[in-house]
This record gives sequence, structure tokens and C-alpha cells, in this order.
Amino acid sequence: MDRRSDEFLLGESSRQEAYDDLESPSTFRTKPMASAKGSKQSLRTIVVVLVAISLLSFGVILLKPLDYLDVEEAPVSRYSATFDSQSYIQGPPTQRFRDNLRNDTKYITSWISAGWTNDVMTYGNLIYLALITERIPIIAKFIPSHVDHSVPPFAFGDVFDVPRLSHAVRTPIIEWHEVKDSESEVLDDLGCWSLWESVQNSESHPRGSSSLDGLKLDVSWTRTPDWVKLTPPGVTDSHASFWSLATLGFPETRSDNLELTNYPSPQHQVSLPPDDQLLCFDYLYYVGAQNAFEWESDYSPAWRFVGQHMHWNASLERLANEYARRAMSVPENEPTPPYISIHMRHGDFRRYCNGVPLDQCFASLPVIARRVAEVQEELRTQKGTEVTQVIMTSDERDPEWWSGVRAMGWTWIDYASEQTEEIYGKWYPVFIDAIIQSNGAGFVGTDGSTMTTLARRRVQSWHGGPTRVVKWGSPNADDH
Repeated sequence: MDRRSDEFLLGESSRQEAYDDLESPSTFRTKPMASAKGSKQSLRTIVVVLVAISLLSFGVILLKPLDYLDVEEAPVSRYSATFDSQSYIQGPPTQRFRDNLRNDTKYITSWISAGWTNDVMTYGNLIYLALITERIPIIAKFIPSHVDHSVPPFAFGDVFDVPRLSHAVRTPIIEWHEVKDSESEVLDDLGCWSLWESVQNSESHPRGSSSLDGLKLDVSWTRTPDWVKLTPPGVTDSHASFWSLATLGFPETRSDNLELTNYPSPQHQVSLPPDDQLLCFDYLYYVGAQNAFEWESDYSPAWRFVGQHMHWNASLERLANEYARRAMSVPENEPTPPYISIHMRHGDFRRYCNGVPLDQCFASLPVIARRVAEVQEELRTQKGTEVTQVIMTSDERDPEWWSGVRAMGWTWIDYASEQTEEIYGKWYPVFIDAIIQSNGAGFVGTDGSTMTTLARRRVQSWHGGPTRVVKWGSPNADDH
């Protein structure tokens, strides 16, 4: 199976500790006592109060239902003041992006073109590269490369909690629509590095992105040096090294490589060196620190220092919670019960079956159920939690397969009957599936799928939940 394939999510029907609050704890302050006896009495009083509060809090935790989707308890507003993005640009969006950049600040940006899940990982890589180059990342909107090309782009901050992310990574994160007016017709010139040409041999041009058209950017590309490649020249792989790319963001290495191949911009036909104030690369999905596809590994720096802090926008998460509750037939006044989430990707994976009949290529529902049972047992033995609810997400279209899912006693989101696309838009089934997957008490996914990779990482990091990945591609592939 070629793990380089981009995630396909059209029309889905479907330990590290959790986020650490970096704010300082509150402290008790008392007035000076008139005597030592009074001080001791006051100290005893404080101790009693603290113990009472601790016991009360512990009791509340024990009595509270296990609700993984209670976003009301983590208000976004308390993070907003940490890094106000407006403090790192000149002001409101301008017609030309450069008019809104501060002269005393350096930035970094890149663009996407690989399907939504991979685009999320690309932006995680961009933000990590921003951290190690000490620059401020500017994030463009998500483009509908795997939804419907007629659908408008979707803002990063409408999917993820940007103030919370900025707070966690301790750096501001800015979105392109905050820098340049989305309605601007001004075509801006910009010099950027073409990374794509240096890491693969099938295309001799920079990686394109419709984001550039939307942002009205006319880019003059300079090819990166070949030594940015992560793997040796003879290895067929498209990954670059984080730190090799980072060196191009500093004066000495940048100046030493300005004589490399340069392409005039397509519209204005101007040749520009890679910009120093706004460091930019064509494509950052294939980047790693040590190995290819590192988001699948527990040591992944992009995941550890950025990805696990990319929590959902509270409004979007609340909506997904409503869908999950309806799917599980939870009465209005009852808490959301813990559930096991499943992601079974079939869709475009059919092309990797290589002639094997689909019913033998993809894992059967009983095989998936065996993995679900393993997760249930781990939750039972390690957490003392009995989880019976199971929510399936999949791009499978066969009604008979879905009847089998129902026979298992599992549920799913029926986006057609919910009229989700009509009410909210075509982006939302993909978002809701991803959120439901991430908020499972445990998770079962599909080997080789990047959507599974992110869901698995989120369940492990955010909820300390057990996960399993189902193998497929041949009969009995998941035997173990």
C-alpha cells in the first residue's frame, strides 16, 4: 500500500497528557494576624478550607458522568488575551499584504493541496517550522480539494481554537484574511522557496495551490538546494528535513543559496529572491525530523509540540456533540455517554486492493468488532469504564454494509436525513466525523489512513484512550 496517498473524505456518512493549562494557579491571601496564636488558628482554618475544597472537588469528579464533549467547561475566552493576533500586524486587513506586516517582525507561510486531513497536518508542520525559526505563522484558509471545488474555502480559525493553540505553543498564529483583505483585487508579488522540486523526480515545477489565486499572490519561485531532502538521494521518497528548511530562514544560509534556479512570477514576470520578512515554501506536507510520515510515530515533534494542541473550535465541537447525542438517542437532559469511535475508510482505497475482491480486501465487520472488543476490554480493565455505545464513520456507500453496521448494534450519523449539507454546507460532514472520531473514549481506525492517524493521536492525547488500527488489503490481513 502506498502511504503517500492523500486522504479522501468526500461525503463520509458516517500519552501525552491532555491539554495543560499554563495559567498560574490562584493563591490565598490573608491579612496579618495580631498574634502567633491567631496566625496558627488562621493557618488551621486555611488548611481545613483547602482540604474541604479538595474533598468536594474530588467528590464532584467521582459523581460527574464521563462526558468527553463538555466543551462548556473550557471557555475559549480565557485564552484570547494571551496572543492577540492584531498586535503582530499593523491593523485591519489591507489591500496589499505587505502593508500590514510589522517591520520589526518576521513571518512564515505555506499553502495546501492534499485533501483536508493532510492539509491539517501540513499546517501543523508549518507551525512547528515557525517555532524552530522563531517566526509568526500566517495560515491560509482550507481549500475544498476533497469536498467540492465549488465550495468556498473555510477559515482555519473556524475549525480550530486558534487562541488556545497560540496559548499552548506560546507564539501568535495569524490567518491570511487578517492580513490581506479577502476582497482585495491587488496582485501581490512575492518570492518563495520551491521545495517540491527538490524532493521528488516526477514533477519539475513548484507544487501548485488554488490558495495562491484566492490570496492574489504572484509568486517567483527559487528552487531549494537538494540537501533539504530528508532521505538519501537514491531513496524514492518526497520528504524534506525540518531543520534543513529552517536554515533557509536565517541570513547566512539564505544568502548562500540565492543563486539557485529561479522562476519569474507567472503574471508580472518578475524574478524575486525568496522573501526574508515572509519566509515561504510551496508545500510542507512531506516534512519530517527523522523519518517519513512521522505523524504516525509517538515521537513526532510536529504532533507533540503543535498537533496535539490543535483543539476544535468550541462552536463546531458543540455541533458535533449534538449530532453524536442524536445518533446515540441520548435524552436532552442526560450527559453524553462515553463511546467508541470507528473510522473505516474504503472509498479510494479500493484501488489498492490490486484485484483482491472487496469483501476479502477490506476487513469484515466481525474483524472490526474484534478490535472494538479489545478497546472495550482495555477501557474496562484500565479505567473501570464500561463503554457500550459505538459510532461508525466511513465513506462506504453500500447500504447492505450499513445494515451490517446496524446489526452490530452500532450507530452512525445519517447526514442525508439530517440535511447537514443543506443546512450547514458540504464541509460539515467531514468536520463532524473528525470531531466525533477524536472524542471517543477509545478508537478503532483503518491502517494507512491519515484521518485515522490524527483520530488515534487525539484520542490517546486528549482522553488517554486505547486505540486499534485494522489492517486490510488481503484475506485475513488483520489476523493476530
